[in-house]
Parts: sequence; C-alpha cells; structure tokens
Amino acid sequence: MSAQTASFNLAQSQRRLWQRYSLTLLLGAALVLLHINLGTHLPLTQQWRLLFTPDSGDFTALHYHLAVLPRTAVALLVGAALGLAGSLLQQMTQNRLVSPMTIGASSGAWLSLLVVGTVAPQFAAEHGEWAALGGALGAIALVLLIVGRGGLSGLPLVLAGMALNLLLGAIAGAIMLIFHEQSRGLFVWGAGDLTQIDWGWVQWLWPRLLVGLLTLLLAPRALTLLQLGGQAAQGRGMNLLPVLFVLFLLAVWLSSVVITAVGMIGFIGLIAPNLARWLGARTARDELCYSLLLGMLLLLGSDALAVILNSWLFELVPTGATTALIGAPALLWLSRRQLAAKDQGALQLPAGATQLAPHNVLMIIAALLLLALVSLCLSRTLQGWELAWPAEPMWSLRWPRVLAAASAGCGLAVSGLLLQRLLRNPLASPDLLGLTAGASLAVLTTLILFGSSLFWLFAPLAAFAGSLTVLAVLLLLGRRHQYAPAVMVLIGVALSALLTTALQFVLSKGSSDALALLGWLSGSTYRISGTQALWLLAGVVVLSTLSLLLQRAITLISIDDGVALSRGLNLRRARMLLLLLASLLCAWVTSLLGPTAFVGLLAPHMAAMLGARKVVPQLWLSMALGGLLMVLADWLGRNLIFPLQIPVGLVASVVCGLYFVLLLIRARRT
Repeated sequence: MSAQTASFNLAQSQRRLWQRYSLTLLLGAALVLLHINLGTHLPLTQQWRLLFTPDSGDFTALHYHLAVLPRTAVALLVGAALGLAGSLLQQMTQNRLVSPMTIGASSGAWLSLLVVGTVAPQFAAEHGEWAALGGALGAIALVLLIVGRGGLSGLPLVLAGMALNLLLGAIAGAIMLIFHEQSRGLFVWGAGDLTQIDWGWVQWLWPRLLVGLLTLLLAPRALTLLQLGGQAAQGRGMNLLPVLFVLFLLAVWLSSVVITAVGMIGFIGLIAPNLARWLGARTARDELCYSLLLGMLLLLGSDALAVILNSWLFELVPTGATTALIGAPALLWLSRRQLAAKDQGALQLPAGATQLAPHNVLMIIAALLLLALVSLCLSRTLQGWELAWPAEPMWSLRWPRVLAAASAGCGLAVSGLLLQRLLRNPLASPDLLGLTAGASLAVLTTLILFGSSLFWLFAPLAAFAGSLTVLAVLLLLGRRHQYAPAVMVLIGVALSALLTTALQFVLSKGSSDALALLGWLSGSTYRISGTQALWLLAGVVVLSTLSLLLQRAITLISIDDGVALSRGLNLRRARMLLLLLASLLCAWVTSLLGPTAFVGLLAPHMAAMLGARKVVPQLWLSMALGGLLMVLADWLGRNLIFPLQIPVGLVASVVCGLYFVLLLIRARRT
C-alpha cells in the first residue's frame, strides 16, 4: 500500500509540474503577442508573413522587423539570463534576498563599464562584457571579504552589498560629473533600456548566454548537495570551494553580459526565484528552469508597461524604471515575511575604547577649527598653491560653503546617532534606512512637477514629506519584527533602488535640468549662498538642542523598552518625537545640500570608538566628527582636480564609504 501511495503521489507531483509549466508557457505566449502588438499596428496575418519575408520597402514593416521583433527577443534573452542568475545565486547561498543587484555585482559591472566607456570607448564597444565581468567579480570579492563564508546565507551579505552599492554609486556619480561629455551617451544605458534598431544585440547576446544551458546541465547536482549544507556536501565528495567559484562565475557572467547589452535591469533576478518557489518549484533543476521562464515573463511584462508609458507620456521611459516600480514593492513584501534566525544578525563594527579620554575631545575640536581655517585660506590657483586670507570676492564664496558643509555634517551625525540609539542598531543611519532616499525622491518629484524655477521654494517641504513617508513605512513594517535590522535595511535597499532608477530616468531625458539635478544629488555646496548657509546652521542648532534636551529619553530607550517604561517614560510619544527629529534633520540637510551617504553612519560610531558611550558626550563628539568629515570633503572636492570641482557629497560618500568598508573588514578579521 505504501508503494502504491508513493507511486500515486509521484504521479500527482509530475502532473502538477506539467500543468504549471504548461500554464506558464501559455501565459508567456500571450505576453509575447501582447508585447509585439504594443509596438506595431500590423494585423497578425501580415506579422506572420513578415517573419519569413521582410518587406524593406514599407516603413511600418521595416520597423516591425528591425525594432519590434528584436526588442521582444532581447527581453526574452535578458529575462531568462537574469532569472537563471538569480536562482543560481540564491540556491548557492541559501539566501532568498540575494541577487546580482543586492550583492553589488550589478553596481560593480556598471561602474567598470562606465570607467572603460569613458576612458577607452573602443574597448568598451568591442569587449565590454569582460570589463563588466571584472567589475562584478571585484565587487563580489570585496563583499565576500567583508562577510566571509559564514555570512553568505544571512543578512550580512545583503548589508555589505547595499553598502557597496552606495559606495560604487557615489564613485560612478563623480565620474559622470567630471567626464560629463564623454559619459552623456551612457545615461540611457545606465537606466536599462531595451529599445533596438536592428538584430545586432540579439546576435551578440545569444551565443554568450549559451553558458546558461551548461548551467542547467551541470549545476543541479551541486546545488542539491549544497542544500544539505557545506559540511554534508564535502562529506559526499564535493570539492566545495572550486564548485562555488565556478557557480559564482557562471551567475556573474550571465548578469555581466546582460548589463553590457542593455544596462542596469534590477529586481528580475530577485523576484523570479522567489516566485518560482512560491509557485511550487522544489528541486534545484526545477527552480532553475522555472526561474528562467518567470524571468522572461517578468521582463516582458515590465517592458510592455514601459512601451505603454512611452505611448502615453510621449517620452522615453526606460525598462529599468518599470522593473523597479514592480520590484521595490516585491522586495518590501519579501522583507515582511518571517525571517530565519540567521537573518536577524547584522554586520559588526569594531568596538573601540570603553572610556572617553579628554585629550581626544580637544584634538577633534582643534582639528575641526584648524581644518575650517585651512579650508578658508589654503587652495589651489592657476599659479599653484596659495596660503592667504581670502580677498573679499573669494571670502563671500568660501565661508558659506565651509559653514554649510560643517552644519550638514553636524546635522547628519545627530540624525544618525538618534536612529542608532532608538533602533538599538549600530548600522542605522539616514542613508542606510532610506530616509535620505525618501527625501531625495520627493525633491526629485518636485523638480519634475514644478521645474527648476520653483525647485528651491518647495524642496525643503518635499524633503521633509519624503523622510516622514519613509519613516511611516519603517514603523509600519518594522513593528511586526520588533524593528529588526533586517526589515529596516531592506526597506532602505528598495528605496535606494527606486531613487537610482528615478535619477537615471531623468538623466536619460537629457533635459536642461539634468545636470543641475545630478549636481544636487551629488551633495553640492556650489550654489549655497550666505543666507542659505545661515538657515542651515540655524535649523541644525535648533534641532540638535532639542535632541540634547531629550537626552534622558534617548538614554532610556537605547537601554531597553522595559527599562524606559519602568522609569515612567511615555515610550510611544518619546520614540515618535525623536524619530521626527531625526527625519527633520535629514530632510533639512538633504533639501539644501543634497543626499550624502555614510557620514550619519560613521560619525556616531567613530565617537563611540573613541570612548563616548553616554548620550551627551557622544552627541557632541559626533557633531564635531561629522563637521570635520564634511569640511575635509569640501576642501578636497575644491582642490583635487582643480580647476574642476567634485561635489562635497560625493567626496564624503567615497571617503567615508571606503573607511566604512575597511572597518567592516577589520571587524571580521578581529
């Protein structure tokens, strides 16, 4: 009877498998027809005839054969490659939040192609896939160096990938600003666009993606063994490190080739494997094959939405924008599901000293004052370095920049400290939790709706509204998981992806506001006037003073909710008020200066490493360190590539991001 039952269950399982694939293929055929007919008005009979006998005399027929059909073919190839790469990575790491995007591979490939395309465009045109592969492998190697083999299956891998995305994005932004003319043609490519003018990219893509068939043949057995765990797989004769390297190489090759051909297409590699498992894929081979099919369907649907928006808005809407519109909510949905115990961990930073030495405080304050003086008096000129008190015209330009940079650093440091204390998470900061991204998205929307003429009037209000919206989402989604670091950071990942997509969309339009927007998004002090610098200082002073007045509540909440309640603190009201202060500080700085990454994360932690464990000393020291970092970044941005300048936000993000990555590596080695 048991044998008959097993046979019956096997037959039922096979029947469900074929039904699932049959329905998926039928849906795929319908999507292919929809996608083709969105791009042409030719009747189906004529479309069928033109498949075999292209008519070069009719423009509509020519457009169908050289634009519509290649676009559909590229969508199928790219979707299949991304779905397969995502499934391969998730099964290797046993981590359902892993994809080429979330572990930094896509950003590494993009940055590498951007550099090569700017410096050696001929090589990028002929061998771009190798540049993308090198950049992606370098990014993954850095992430693996941070997390180690033990961090592959948990949240640390995604956290490290997100931090690397912020760092590489800042470097890419600096390159686009410095080499604007050389990189102008890369804006649309960076946004991820499937528009085709012939069959060239299809012919280029399909031979390079044949490695996917090799993956389907060779990977399932290794992936099945990996599901048992690394030690169990080695016990069954599997040589773990070479197999992992080859599988990683296959996944990275697939995503690198895709990025070379069509640019940044996110979320497909994340959603397709999760959707495959949700729909019943259980074995390694089944998940690989089904993720491949679902990747095709997802990208076809996203590109169909892009085509519809193109026809409605009469503007170029990149496919990368529509995949982000679909994928970011999907990532938020994934973050709401119950995370495994191993996903609740976070990356660790070095602990540092246990007591604050007075001479360290004096040294930081003296360094800030000295650096402010140097920033005012020492600069490069056409005649070389010049050390002198600036004359009146130069003084009126320099002091607002120095004051604005110092004020912004202080404000971001206080915002980061409040978030780290309230959430009891040393990796919390306005940029990693998405508050900066929310403010930037709101300001970006303001620019699109009202134009540059009313931009500065509505920017502060829009930034505050964006930060509050993100804060509301954080509180809503975080309550279920007790504000676990996993949920908070994943929301930041989704919002950062949306921001990047929105930026690429606006830049791809090539409008006159594009460069101004890119400068603002880089965290620029170029246009800061004396009045704006004083307003920024006043806002930071008022909000930081309020934070000092609430230092008892901050101390109690950072210890434990139970302790805070036992001491008579109205926990809900105090937490909401302090979170509002953190959002206001972030929005105020972002609206006037633009987004800046890592400063709000590093300044409080650097203060803690120096021994500032209590709230008041840590707050004062964090403000001094944040101001020091931003003033240094502003001076470096003015002088590194004189007579050109780099925005302070980009310099601060790169310098602080590199230091943050070094801290993570040091903590793991310790």
